[in-house]
Amino acid sequence: MANAMYTRGISKIMDGTLNLDTATLKVMLVDSGYTFDKDHDFISSGAGTPGGEELSGTGYTAGFGGAGRKTLANTAVAIDDTNNRAELDGDDVTWTAINAGTAAAAIIVVEVTNDTDSYLVAYIDTASPAFPIFTNGGDVTIQWSAEGIIQGT
Repeated sequence: MANAMYTRGISKIMDGTLNLDTATLKVMLVDSGYTFDKDHDFISSGAGTPGGEELSGTGYTAGFGGAGRKTLANTAVAIDDTNNRAELDGDDVTWTAINAGTAAAAIIVVEVTNDTDSYLVAYIDTASPAFPIFTNGGDVTIQWSAEGIIQGT
């Protein structure tokens, strides 16, 4: 699989509801029980949903407003004329002393009022270090691609 965007996330960007420069975007980690589907809309909960397959353990508290989800700071959208695309970038994200299972991917979300209303923006499974990321009590830092976290063409 490669990085991809969710249909609802694209729709929110196109109708102006989601401004990637100013929105509070969060990054959550999911295990291999979650399979990307661009038509998934919300975090939700239960088996097979992002919320149901979110990591949980030392250094990562799952769930709405939980300490596991990290805010994507200093987001900015830039035009890459050379590659004919727009790119979203932001600061790398670090979890400290995390021992919460194996992360198969990161998902960029917008938390609203609860996980039933909080929507999915992008699925990221290519970063550094490479996914899957095995947590073992040390720090985990996801370094986003120099080409941007998400690219739109």
